[in-house]
Amino acid sequence: MRNFLALPILLSLTLLLSCSKSGTNTSSVQIKDITPKKAHNLLIVESESCIYCKQLDRDIKRDQNLQKALVGVDVNKLLYEGNAKVRYRFGKEEGISQEHEVAKMLGVNSFPYLFFYDQEGKIILSIPGYIEPKTFVCVLDYVKENEYTKKKLQDYLKEKRCV
Repeated sequence: MRNFLALPILLSLTLLLSCSKSGTNTSSVQIKDITPKKAHNLLIVESESCIYCKQLDRDIKRDQNLQKALVGVDVNKLLYEGNAKVRYRFGKEEGISQEHEVAKMLGVNSFPYLFFYDQEGKIILSIPGYIEPKTFVCVLDYVKENEYTKKKLQDYLKEKRCV
């Protein structure tokens, strides 16, 4: 009978101790940093229920040509519905806000939404929606080779036979 009574007391004590420990860690909130760090930066805004976002994520993890093209590019992600704190800088706009507020500030209205930006935070190119790996590689080349200063993306993609 004593063992039977000791079990609920032990469980209650364990629960009490675990609750008190978790309360002490709330002050160390992580802030996601999407400020530009390299010459070429990519921000992917995703949604929880977006199947195309999941496909893009799989492409990035599995497609070797895409992985090679992403070398030298700082890749960041935001969750449209997210509440995590984010440090950002886009041109003269900078600060700390929640993920969903940054996405709305950028005018995101479809998913995934890709933003390419330079080291100063200037948005070079934005692409709403999913793009296949072959086209994505060409878009990355377009950005990394600074072709956006010379011609339109569609002209570049046709020239390189990426579409």
